Amino acid sequence: MAKQKTTGIEAKPPSDNHVILELIQYDDKDYGMQADVPVDEILAQFKPGHVNWINVDGLHDKEIIQKLGDHFCLHALLIDDITSDHQPKAEEFEDYLFFTMKMLHSIKDFTIDYEQISFVLGKDYLLSFQEKEGDSFGAFRERIKQSSGKIRGKKADYLLYRLIDIIVDNYYTVLDNIGEQIEDVEEDVYKNPSVREFQKIQRIKKELIYLRKALYPLRDALSKLAKDEGGHIHQHTVRYFGDVYDHVVHLIDSLDTYKDLTSSLMDIHINTMNTRMNEVMKVLTVISTIFMPLTFIVGIYGMNFDEMPELHSPWGYPAVLISMGAIVIGMISYFKYKKWF
Repeated sequence: MAKQKTTGIEAKPPSDNHVILELIQYDDKDYGMQADVPVDEILAQFKPGHVNWINVDGLHDKEIIQKLGDHFCLHALLIDDITSDHQPKAEEFEDYLFFTMKMLHSIKDFTIDYEQISFVLGKDYLLSFQEKEGDSFGAFRERIKQSSGKIRGKKADYLLYRLIDIIVDNYYTVLDNIGEQIEDVEEDVYKNPSVREFQKIQRIKKELIYLRKALYPLRDALSKLAKDEGGHIHQHTVRYFGDVYDHVVHLIDSLDTYKDLTSSLMDIHINTMNTRMNEVMKVLTVISTIFMPLTFIVGIYGMNFDEMPELHSPWGYPAVLISMGAIVIGMISYFKYKKWF
């Protein structure tokens, strides 16, 4: 069954633990693509002088990863980095360059869907290793097939740049979604602050911390690529990595802004909840204060002494009620005059 790629973003685990391999080969004149073929067949069809992009969806089959590692003479520690969770980083070896980063798919219910993606760049080839089936490269694959733009006239280092750039662009989408969620929560906080809004703020803050851990190391890794000390990237391609580096710096600035907004939003939520509590306490205090003299009067006339003159007066009961009403009106008028409510 051939792997279906789309221009959108999809993320789902490979079905039945099946590892999917895809081979795209091209130069300025030729193009070829094979999907879901055995690793031995892919390695046998390697074309020197062409760009050979081998994409692996699923990292649970160690045998396939090891075969690729043996064929391209990958270091054992590098293979371990591919199959385990790591912060974004770039490492230069004698014959190839290793780069790993986080690929964000979407954010739903204040939770970011992400996976680790690793690249190995060598002479005439680029290996990409993804944890899940589906990515955001569908439209770009079609551009390669249709020979749109200048991708077919470039080498594998330019392919690496374009894939990283697509992933970084999706960071903007996720960050914009977080910004929209912050605005929605802020509106709810002003309207009706509750524990639910506080929990939403906490989840947003948690995802921002994750993004911070993904972006800061990514900035350092891209800085290493932009310097190109190992000579794996052509000089005319280095400036493209510098452009992606600038994008990541801008993302970090936006991330810090959202982090400050989230902290402010949490303070606003706490202050709003305290203000509401103070309003409730003020109303209860006013009510209690009004009833204190009334309770005092009722307590006096509840002592049942025979010599209390008001008990035998025909106007005693209405007089007490009128007095109590006057006290209530007087106290309310005084509180309003003092602007206590």
